[in-house]
Amino acid sequence: MAAHAVAPLSGGLLRRGVALHHRRRRLLAVAAVAPEAPSPAPAPAPSQPRAPPRKGYFPKRGETVELTCEALAFKGKGVCKVAGSTFVLLCDGALPGERLVARVRRLRRGAFAEAAKLKTLEPHDDAVEAPCPLAADCGGCKTQSLAYAAQIRHKHLQVRDLLVNVGKFDSKRMESSEPDAILKPIVPCDEIFRYRNKMEFSFGTKRWMQREWKEKEEEVMKEDTNEVDGYALGLHAPGFFDKVLHVEKCFLQSEPADKVLAVVQETWMDPALGLTPYDVHKHVGFLKHLMMRTGRNISTGTPEVMVNFVTSCYKPDLLMPLVENITKIPEVVSVINNVNTSVGNTSVGEQEYTLYGKPSITEMLRGLTFQISANSFFQTNTKQADVLYKLIEDSAGLKGDGSEIVLDLFCGTGTIGLTLARRAKHVYGYEVVPEAIADARKNAKLNGINNATFVQGDLNKINESFGKEFPKPDIIISDPNRPGMHMKLIKWLLEVKAPRIVYVSCNPATCARDLDYLCHGLEEKDLRGCYELKSVIPVDMFPHTPHIECVCLLELH
Repeated sequence: MAAHAVAPLSGGLLRRGVALHHRRRRLLAVAAVAPEAPSPAPAPAPSQPRAPPRKGYFPKRGETVELTCEALAFKGKGVCKVAGSTFVLLCDGALPGERLVARVRRLRRGAFAEAAKLKTLEPHDDAVEAPCPLAADCGGCKTQSLAYAAQIRHKHLQVRDLLVNVGKFDSKRMESSEPDAILKPIVPCDEIFRYRNKMEFSFGTKRWMQREWKEKEEEVMKEDTNEVDGYALGLHAPGFFDKVLHVEKCFLQSEPADKVLAVVQETWMDPALGLTPYDVHKHVGFLKHLMMRTGRNISTGTPEVMVNFVTSCYKPDLLMPLVENITKIPEVVSVINNVNTSVGNTSVGEQEYTLYGKPSITEMLRGLTFQISANSFFQTNTKQADVLYKLIEDSAGLKGDGSEIVLDLFCGTGTIGLTLARRAKHVYGYEVVPEAIADARKNAKLNGINNATFVQGDLNKINESFGKEFPKPDIIISDPNRPGMHMKLIKWLLEVKAPRIVYVSCNPATCARDLDYLCHGLEEKDLRGCYELKSVIPVDMFPHTPHIECVCLLELH
């Protein structure tokens, strides 16, 4: 049906990223705006007088500098400056109010620099003790030592700054206290730990240890990387595809999944079992990844855990000791083996085998039942996804009389479209990943929904015939991945002029850019904006991480 409207999948599933100038634009937009959070308490007077203002300061690569973190930029990097200077250095791991020593790593065409944190001199504002001992090293919970109220405050400020500086929207209408404010208060997450229903760990041939630093005669020096030979199962060290930080427990995943991780850790390194981790350099070894997904039994409401071993070849006898041990945990109802013979690091296998129990688990969302297989996409935070989808439903504003056409762009496994289908005449969903479309059709059938059509095609490669296969939509839902929407799709949206668009974004930087195009146009592309931004609701889906979701409502002028 959509063969002439969208290009079918023809290779890798990765879509093109945002152009370099967009990345620089959005990073500088956040860095350039002073934070509006309460000012940190004055630091005690230093023993030595501070250097005079360095207005013309420009760092050199490899230089060690003392910085003060003033705000958080998108992706959680600290916006830092040298005392008296206006030059911005983005530093991973730095938090607002913190005074630190860092080493300059990269210069970004003179616009800003990136630095690596070496040592904290004075702690940041709103500091709390991180419950996970690996929080500072694994990169999965960058802001675990920042009080949650401060986390969501800074996330809200990031969205505001991006809408003003990238989206070019009136700053006065971005104040949540104003009655006609576009930007609404951020929706926090009720459960800030144990909220992930899916975690993926990697097996490695070398265990990455925590870094240590020492101070000698006022100079901060980095110790040699403390990397020891030894097998590991855990998360990749930040910035490394071949180094694994050993993880015994993870505070983000469910407690039953943590039990599985503990049993696997106790078992897999036993020499008698003959199990070896995959070596990404030599391309030898058996175990690649351990993935766990947690769902719910629809009848009882009790947790169900699927365990997926990703291996380099199919040798079920080698996995049986692990299977026997983990299936003693009552919540484990499915054990899967994905076989991935390629040298790449993906967890999706070419072949899939069920070693124990059933091939899928179930979950409930907005009153619908969804089957979740080992590789199917599903919102990672189920409870907060329920909140998110309610906000999308409210923003869509369906009349409920079954008269309206909904177009669900980047529909994934159809979760959003299916929740709207009950109040719509028909839902048309488009998605590039064929496996996701197959799951969407299964989910529609499972829930007895007959007024939803799902089509596989690449929305980055639409042509002139796109839109002729379905009636003009009354409401368009667009939920793109991080790079946002392609210019071809934005142009089509401005031509079709649906009365209402609900833009669901996991990247507020590209979201602000796309909202600017839809509302204000782009002269060099001969685009004329025809929408008014009515509301933006930030939603915190993933506490302790830099990720922010936004639900944006646009209405035709």
